[in-house]
Amino acid sequence: MQADAAPMSGASGAPAAQALRGWQRRALVKYLTAAPRDFLAVATPGAGKTTFALRIVSELLAERTVEAVTIVVPTEHLKIQWALAAARHGIALDPKFSNSNSQTSSEYHGVVVTYAQVASHPTRHRVRTENRKTLVVFDEIHHGGDAKTWGDAIREAFDDATRRLALTGTPFRSDDSAIPFVTYEEDAAGFKYSTADHTYGYADALADGVVRPVVFLAYSGEARWRDSAGEEHAARLGEPLTAEQTARAWKTALNPAGEWMPAVIQAADRRLQQKRQHVPDAGGMIIASDQSSARAYADLLTKITGEVPTVVLSDDKDASLRITQFSESTSRWLVAVRMVSEGVDVPRLSVGVYATSASTPLFFAQAIGRFVRSRRPGETASIFLPSVPNLLLLASEMEAQRNHVLGKPHRETLDDPLDAELAEQKRDEPGDDEQRKIEYLGADAELDQVIFDGSSFGTATPAGSDEELDFLGIPGLLDAAAMRDLLRQRQEAQLTKRTANGEVPRPSTHGQLRDLRKELNTLVSLAHHRTGKSHGQIHNELRRICGGPPVAAATSDQLKARIVAVRQLSQQG
Repeated sequence: MQADAAPMSGASGAPAAQALRGWQRRALVKYLTAAPRDFLAVATPGAGKTTFALRIVSELLAERTVEAVTIVVPTEHLKIQWALAAARHGIALDPKFSNSNSQTSSEYHGVVVTYAQVASHPTRHRVRTENRKTLVVFDEIHHGGDAKTWGDAIREAFDDATRRLALTGTPFRSDDSAIPFVTYEEDAAGFKYSTADHTYGYADALADGVVRPVVFLAYSGEARWRDSAGEEHAARLGEPLTAEQTARAWKTALNPAGEWMPAVIQAADRRLQQKRQHVPDAGGMIIASDQSSARAYADLLTKITGEVPTVVLSDDKDASLRITQFSESTSRWLVAVRMVSEGVDVPRLSVGVYATSASTPLFFAQAIGRFVRSRRPGETASIFLPSVPNLLLLASEMEAQRNHVLGKPHRETLDDPLDAELAEQKRDEPGDDEQRKIEYLGADAELDQVIFDGSSFGTATPAGSDEELDFLGIPGLLDAAAMRDLLRQRQEAQLTKRTANGEVPRPSTHGQLRDLRKELNTLVSLAHHRTGKSHGQIHNELRRICGGPPVAAATSDQLKARIVAVRQLSQQG
């Protein structure tokens, strides 16, 4: 890290000037032209938000608009990452700054702190901000509303800042906690939506080759469990189930002692080995729900691969060191608890196993964001996940742009199986009523479908089959068009083989639901243009007429009923 705090050169002389990507240049020009006190830049994970922010830091320090900088981040590990990245830009940041000792060397241009650190002593940070003209950079600003008191604390600490730059790849939350220093505008329905000053979404980044295309391999299978009365139940992942059934089947599949996780880990490792033929340092990561599961998955990896993986736990004081060591090595696997997924920045990660029960759009986007950073043309990311409707929908909508909406949370809690799962976890904790215990018997694993670019390929095939290997063996370097063509070829070969054998392939449940959702959304869009009503208003009207949950959780029969209803409404209009 550089100790020299001399002013840096402006835009013309900055060494990073030529390295900026198109969106970074456009956002920089917009920022320098407007010179706003507050600026929100939304850029998809892997697009280069840190580089953009550090360029602004450099410019403002060089022109003496500010005298100091404070970077606010979600995790301890990110403090180190930011300090190292800043050093490469000639900016010295203190990542060890603590609330107990507010002094820092004059050789530093500023400090890096966490949101929790600020919230625990906002007045200390307010005094530091008032004493010098300060630029505050909020990394992943949506975390500013993580606790009821955090938003107020962050506003108190940085209300007097000379400049504030907010960054996020996911500008939304699953609740109504307003994000500090973010502008909200009211729509016709009275809901307040967050607005960004510059947006660079996943679809834009994909078109520019800045991020990798993501291939999702969804695994289903029949899950079996026994309730407290001794009655056995079975349900198939991916099929329309009640929230409780989905939660049971999901939890059964993720059980480290069952058959499903070993089969999926085996498949993921085969996919990783295929990638490493073209990208020798390609790595994989399993995202676990809790620490005990993480350790159990690590044991499975050791047995399956013969190599001990790196394990990163949320309360591990050496977590940053472990992540850095893994990032700089060529070892195959990393296992992380879901709480640290956002703090994991390892560009060589290209295979993921989504082994957590979290299903909010926010968490899903952040988790997948760990795998999309592009290093060279043709690299793709492969994510293995349970065939759960919520996750399949999110996988199909990778390119969707979302904003934070006050009064209308993104997650409809009544229909999210995670809520049922969390409720069961609470009842199943040791010491609770033993009569409520559920015995998870096991789950078969089969590759249900492959999702790429919103389309679904393949039909169900057992784990370990030649058909599964056909999809796992796709070359590690392919552009999006070649990937799409190859998946279509694999699917045609699969169907041809089965037809020749006299089999009738079982269609993917999600494939059917996706097609029905697409048809319904098209008809709703036509109704929107004809009536002027918002898409949400029309969907709510259809739910009032037909009943049932939101579109994401609706069954095929419920979707078909709404398609009939919207056509009837169109005829009446």
